Amino acid sequence: MKTLAIRLEDDLHAQLSVLAQLEELTITDAIRQAIEEFIESKRHNPELTARADAVLADIERDATTRREAIAALFKQSEQLALPDSAEASPERDETTGGKSSSRSVRTRGGTSATS
Repeated sequence: MKTLAIRLEDDLHAQLSVLAQLEELTITDAIRQAIEEFIESKRHNPELTARADAVLADIERDATTRREAIAALFKQSEQLALPDSAEASPERDETTGGKSSSRSVRTRGGTSATS
């Protein structure tokens, strides 16, 4: 359950308090009831339904784009991790003990340099 703090003008609070008392409700219960009625009234609004459908379509498009990006990223990573050609494996340099003679270094500006 969430807690919600609201600010009301003094006269609005006084009216709410009187109505809650007459209905034998707490102010919290009166506010909760009003919110439930508000939500129910909006649930069947065709304009809001159309807007909700558009938002859902946007969410689905974004999710599909992200899903495809992740799949492409890890599919590419898997291909690099499992070299099936000479291009995918580093060249061996006997002067460096069989290790690759070039290495990538991050420079101060954030660009890559090969040494």
